[in-house]
Amino acid sequence: MASIRDLKKDINFVFGDVIEAVYQWESATGNTNSKEGMEIIESAISSFDTLMDKVNLKEISGSKKEHFKGVRNELEKEATALIEKFNALAA
Repeated sequence: MASIRDLKKDINFVFGDVIEAVYQWESATGNTNSKEGMEIIESAISSFDTLMDKVNLKEISGSKKEHFKGVRNELEKEATALIEKFNALAA
């Protein structure tokens, strides 16, 4: 299904971009391996794993469409929270 493939790509790109932004911030400011940056990266990796597990479920109870819509909504919520943490870090 193309929509599942697109959802997986979106999850990968969003969390990859957050991690890349943290690395770029650390490089630009000289704060390599900062505690705050590592917390954001760990949260991004954890969220990535959780969402990919939900996308790859074989047995979905209820409507598949609703399940994947929920995953996309969770992706938006998690990404927004991580970006807010990063913005507070970079400010």
